[in-house]
Amino acid sequence: MNEDQLNEIKKAIRDIPDFPKEGIIFKDITTLLNDATAFNKSVNLLQELVDGHSFDVVAAIESRGFIYGSVLAYNMGLPFVPIRKPGKLPAKSISEEYSLEYGTDRIEMHADALKPDQKVLLVDDLLATGGTAEASCRLIERLEAKVETILFLIELSFLHGRDHLQAYDVQSLISYT
Repeated sequence: MNEDQLNEIKKAIRDIPDFPKEGIIFKDITTLLNDATAFNKSVNLLQELVDGHSFDVVAAIESRGFIYGSVLAYNMGLPFVPIRKPGKLPAKSISEEYSLEYGTDRIEMHADALKPDQKVLLVDDLLATGGTAEASCRLIERLEAKVETILFLIELSFLHGRDHLQAYDVQSLISYT
């Protein structure tokens, strides 16, 4: 992987201090998405991270994970499965609760979205504490599919989210320590 390309992608990500609350530095990827060259490179480099792996489907976590997950699914010629916030899916769904810093949240997936033994590439934009990704893995496994790889654009390694995902192959393009 070319270090110059990674630096170009990092430079295209904007830091927003004190968002969503004081003391947090939010990694805003909208500036990356608005730079066609950097966005294209980020997609290509993410895909390189999983080259050589075999997947049957790409699943992605709402909402920024949809951006990368759908493009990767298209590029790889694979079906796309959205993992959504509660109440957004029209058909029968299953849900998983996960812990947040102050309380809990839930994610959902259609109950018929995956078939047993399908190999899944799970995509999200950011790995922080790992709670959302861990809950997504539980959803996928409840449908008897297998999480082959979890792919992130950004990893905030100082939050140790990877610790909650030790049973999986976790790949991230950019890591902030």
